Amino acid sequence: MQNKESFIVNRLKSIGYAFKGMLILIKTEASIKIQVVIALVVTIAGFYYNISNTEWIVQIAMIGLVMSIEGVNTAIEYIADFIHPDHHPKIGLIKDIAAGAVFIASVVAVIIAIIIYFPKMF
Repeated sequence: MQNKESFIVNRLKSIGYAFKGMLILIKTEASIKIQVVIALVVTIAGFYYNISNTEWIVQIAMIGLVMSIEGVNTAIEYIADFIHPDHHPKIGLIKDIAAGAVFIASVVAVIIAIIIYFPKMF
């Protein structure tokens, strides 16, 4: 019985750390702040245009994907800067690749938003 309790306590602590990390991202990272605003705008648009359940699922998934990858990108940047604070071509490459992953997810999210909203708007 003790193992189950310690497992549950450990999971709750992990959730607490994850929540803390999310708040740090939202409070300190300009890109996440912009993405939160965009997420709010498309959520309001979703209610206004009465998008379907499937469209909601895709929209929410894309919001989560973009913001999650942005969080991973930020973590990679912090690790890279910690390991090698001075400019280094390899560190720059690593950071560029991580930023490229965010860019890919963002472009796909915009394409999906166009597919969802353009027919409703025009």
